[in-house]
Amino acid sequence: MEPRQGFSFHPIADIFPLLAGDELEALAADIREHGLRDPVVLFEGKILDGRNRATACILAGKTLTTTEFPGTRQEALAFVWSESFHRRHLDSGQAAVAMAKRAKLDAEFRAAVVEPLRQGAKGRKAQAKGKRRGKKASVTQQIGEESKRHDAETSAALAKAAGTNRRYLEAACDLLETHPERLEAVEKGDKKLSQVLREVKREATQAKLAALPTEKYRVIYADPPWSYGSSGGGIDQYGPADRHYPTMTIAELCALDIKSIVEPDAVLFLWVTSPQLAECWPVIKAWGFEYKTSFVWDKVKHNFGHYNSVRHEFLLVCTRGSCTPDTKKLHDSVVAIERSAKHSEKPEEFRRMIDGLYRFGNRVELFSRTEATGWDRWGADA
Repeated sequence: MEPRQGFSFHPIADIFPLLAGDELEALAADIREHGLRDPVVLFEGKILDGRNRATACILAGKTLTTTEFPGTRQEALAFVWSESFHRRHLDSGQAAVAMAKRAKLDAEFRAAVVEPLRQGAKGRKAQAKGKRRGKKASVTQQIGEESKRHDAETSAALAKAAGTNRRYLEAACDLLETHPERLEAVEKGDKKLSQVLREVKREATQAKLAALPTEKYRVIYADPPWSYGSSGGGIDQYGPADRHYPTMTIAELCALDIKSIVEPDAVLFLWVTSPQLAECWPVIKAWGFEYKTSFVWDKVKHNFGHYNSVRHEFLLVCTRGSCTPDTKKLHDSVVAIERSAKHSEKPEEFRRMIDGLYRFGNRVELFSRTEATGWDRWGADA
């Protein structure tokens, strides 16, 4: 909403979100009763500071009083940040969005100043060609030094200045370039930045998962990104799975047309955690397999759980048609290997065991995170 009294909002002011609803109505009521205490600040004929006061004035039927900001664009940018940042109650995600917008404007303003100087420097350099070089540094050198100083302001330093973290700031900068509309919900407080980032990553993952391989496979190895819903907070000390990668519901996993990429006689090795054991059977059926047996991975190290220390994970063996192992060697059903510090990483010993049991046929790893000799890969990270 822009004021009707001949003014629009300056882009610099849009760093911070506007008030709305009850907050704006309360401000309008205060101005209606007490008048406008602080004038609205204008810059380049637009409202630089005081957008909420200006809008509330209109709602209250009051006339705006204004003053003009006398500085440069970069000074105006610093002014708005100084005036507004500390009086706003921004969470870490909102602060990251605000700093991302500030950094983008700052870069644009710098470019507007530096580029004409750069072009002028090129012209002067051409004119001075063949003449004695002066002792003072050229304008081009000065610009280069300024760029280096600007580049030295790392995202970590900017994040600290905004009271947020580097990951949030870099993510907000990326979204500002690719999906700026997704940040509106964060600014309004309707969603957390972490939630929006998960949604964007999930959509990107689903787009990648839309196209299955065209080959037919005899051996399938899968570690699905099981969704634990709200109950996943205590599954293990790594934290909920969706902090690390986009998860998929049982319905989404069942909807994958895995049947189309497997041979009539095939085997599926499927990782599943203890809390998801009862949930995985529809997935096995939807993919065209029948459960046969399981291996148990003893992780050795303690994991947090709701009822016990969940130190194990299941590797289910499921078949389609006739697909018994190519060798008669029997492996122990319980394999004790200390887990790594990386979330959901599986020991390579299990892949080697599969290669030993099934020596022939095409093989693919679904939801693959690493490359392996002799295996095709499919998934968001493939």
